[in-house]
Amino acid sequence: MKLAKLGNGPELFFTLQGEGVSAGLPAVFVRASRCNLHCVWCDTDHTWNFEGTPWLHEKDATTGYRKHRKEDVTIELSPAAVAEKVAEFPCRRVVLTGGEPLLQQDAWLDLIFALRAIDPAYVFEVETNGTLAPSPAFAAAVDQFNVSPKLANSGMTESLRRKPDVLRQLAATGKAWFKFVVASPADLEEILELARLTPLPADRILLMPEGRTSAELDHRGPWLAELCRDHGYRFCDRLHVRLWGDKRGV
Repeated sequence: MKLAKLGNGPELFFTLQGEGVSAGLPAVFVRASRCNLHCVWCDTDHTWNFEGTPWLHEKDATTGYRKHRKEDVTIELSPAAVAEKVAEFPCRRVVLTGGEPLLQQDAWLDLIFALRAIDPAYVFEVETNGTLAPSPAFAAAVDQFNVSPKLANSGMTESLRRKPDVLRQLAATGKAWFKFVVASPADLEEILELARLTPLPADRILLMPEGRTSAELDHRGPWLAELCRDHGYRFCDRLHVRLWGDKRGV
């Protein structure tokens, strides 16, 4: 399986879940490499913004930023080898993240089965952009889907980022929560429209401020909290940004 690389090994680390309904819970994160989207504000651009690709990113204006050499930020390991590394941690909650994990469903299934053979108590969350449907076997094996449908503020065309049929399939599992990254109050109309089209239950929708610093979160947080209150949505902060900023591997 293709994973993001951190140092000489995979980007696999024991931390606290920073977002969503599980925020604050200890979890082992395993980060997949590769994504079928390329959002301009993505904070894991090392999983897709490779040399030779045409994608734009807001960091392009940052002095010293450049696209990543694929071999420098990608590592390939067998699911069994990944399972061994995950099992070293004293934690039974595992978050499969990316990139886009659903590009490698069969490999993740092998990992899930390997870890549950060690301990049936393992719980698996999957973070996905909501454009790829899970297979029946994958949907059955996963405990929680953290779905983050992308809005126009991502810079992605609507045809690529909006897949109502996939969102309906995820909602039908009864395991999905839908988290929207909000950059401005204008994003709310797009969220309301998508919630009507799918439809998505209000008590399964989370709104999270866009930002990679506490200052950015503080700027957007108050008015976003009011929108959540008025529409019956859950407010979602970014705990890991509060604690560690934009640092990888924590």
